[in-house]
Amino acid sequence: TQSENVLGYYVNVERIPNSCRDSPNHIFLKERKVLLNLSLAYYRVNISAYNKAGESPQAIYIVPDFSTTDLPGQIHVKHQGTNAVVTWTPEYNPKCFVVDWGTGKEDMRMKIVTSATGNFTLDNFQPYKLYKIMVHASDVCQCESFTRHEKTFGVTQFYSVEGVPRTGPANVTILNITKHSALVKWTEIAAEDCLGFLQGYRISYTDSSRKKSLAVTLNSSTTSYHLTGMKEKTIYHVQISGFTNAGEGPLTLSQPFSTPKFGTVEALCINSCFMHY
Repeated sequence: TQSENVLGYYVNVERIPNSCRDSPNHIFLKERKVLLNLSLAYYRVNISAYNKAGESPQAIYIVPDFSTTDLPGQIHVKHQGTNAVVTWTPEYNPKCFVVDWGTGKEDMRMKIVTSATGNFTLDNFQPYKLYKIMVHASDVCQCESFTRHEKTFGVTQFYSVEGVPRTGPANVTILNITKHSALVKWTEIAAEDCLGFLQGYRISYTDSSRKKSLAVTLNSSTTSYHLTGMKEKTIYHVQISGFTNAGEGPLTLSQPFSTPKFGTVEALCINSCFMHY
């Protein structure tokens, strides 16, 4: 609303993390847009306006994650206790590599690798935490130049030690119940509760007499399953768990449902579903 009084804008682009301790990259603009050519590292962009009276408070923008499907290189990680050895095969030999690793934007570390060996040892990894590791290449190995010159070579994720999921999936819902079938749906286990790379789910159901029991293993992208071969007018119990390479996590609470003798029951919402009055 006061744009007619604005003389220009200050834009500061700062890399996260910034172990070089250099000042942010300063950009002075007259227009309200700027094209930034950045690597896939995290960046903080501070924007303020100025006029003859002074400078406005800063608006802060954190550049979000980008897709990593078209990166030129592959990164391989092998754990050694609380350390990890990162290896890669560069497509060319830049003057240096910049390695970032951590659990998120607020917990990233940075290291400059000037050797051409294509490997580096990272330390202080905690078990059961998902780490993101990024390798960037740069032909200018000066701290103040990384914002402008580095290009991301590859990105990978890593657990130093995997655990089993600490919870099962949530919002278990049983839909379209017929005499002989039912559809079970659930919400995927949250990433912070997996404690390892989720490999899939196991869903089991049994009738009330426990004469019939079945367990099915599903991949990690599956969040529904069609149960078949059930008896009419019978109570069944369903439980679901997730598993990683370390093993299987806890089962959800036993969820009962009953097949009808005639017709179809539209839905039975069991876990984390509420009636509203």
